[in-house]
Amino acid sequence: MWNVSDNSFNDLALRVFQYQSKNNKIYAEYLRLIDKNPNSVKHYTQIPFLPISFFKTHTVVSQFFEPQKIFTSSGTTGQIPSKHNVKSLDLYHTNCTKIITQLVGDIRKYSIYGLLPSYLEREQSSLVDMVTYFMKLNRQKEAYYLYNHQALYDELRSSKSHVLLFGVSFALIDFAERYQLDIPNLTIIETGGMKGRKTEITKAEVYKALQSAFPNAIIRSEYGMTELMSQAYSDRNARYMCPSWMKVLARADNDPLSQEAIGHTAALNIIDLANLYTCCFIATDDLGRVYDDGSFEVSGRLDDADLRGCSLLVI
Repeated sequence: MWNVSDNSFNDLALRVFQYQSKNNKIYAEYLRLIDKNPNSVKHYTQIPFLPISFFKTHTVVSQFFEPQKIFTSSGTTGQIPSKHNVKSLDLYHTNCTKIITQLVGDIRKYSIYGLLPSYLEREQSSLVDMVTYFMKLNRQKEAYYLYNHQALYDELRSSKSHVLLFGVSFALIDFAERYQLDIPNLTIIETGGMKGRKTEITKAEVYKALQSAFPNAIIRSEYGMTELMSQAYSDRNARYMCPSWMKVLARADNDPLSQEAIGHTAALNIIDLANLYTCCFIATDDLGRVYDDGSFEVSGRLDDADLRGCSLLVI
């Protein structure tokens, strides 16, 4: 899977689609209800995408297995969380490591810190699991900071190595409002989401606030969600890039079966071939733009979609 190329992607995606159309009961039933014959699909752009809401109401798995872990989504009181049954944590960890190495850099050269209060306050966060694994891979102690910004500031200021700080948006903004830090070799990865904690601001405003407080820092964003095994990371202009086994496609926001609107705002479909044991083809509730080079931006949520931590910021 990790050796997939542009030339091999279509063949692999079609093989996985055929496998999941037979072995994923929920996806198979969805295909039947929309009257889609799997044998009629000849290209990955023709594959139907399963609405992401099914992860809230059903157990979405390809063949039965005993999950090693179940990740759950964030949400406000009264919302039903999404659940992702993970067959192998080793697969998840290896996948995350390969992605960040490819798109950000070798994490072994970084001291890693987390400012993720809203995620740490629940037990089954895929983001916290990933960041914790990165810390263990570096043989460092867990370095999470809930609301003790002074301790984080002191730790970052005294660090002698490259620093990678993962932070939820509202916590990073709070930190930037109280402290200024002019140190070299600092990379900040904001993970999105105000979730009612602060007035929502644009992604550009978040980047501007962080760059003002930390002038020498590299500012990036991470795009991930409970239902995916893979992540995308942005460049300094907030345009996300995917690993080679993941693609983001545009669709009309009222039709999960359509494919359109390259370069224009549209709802986003995601192919994540690392989701072999669940469903690789997901119609999300996120809005954004997809570009010819495969990069994409996130600009908000479909009307009436549940609040999610990954994409509430408007570009």
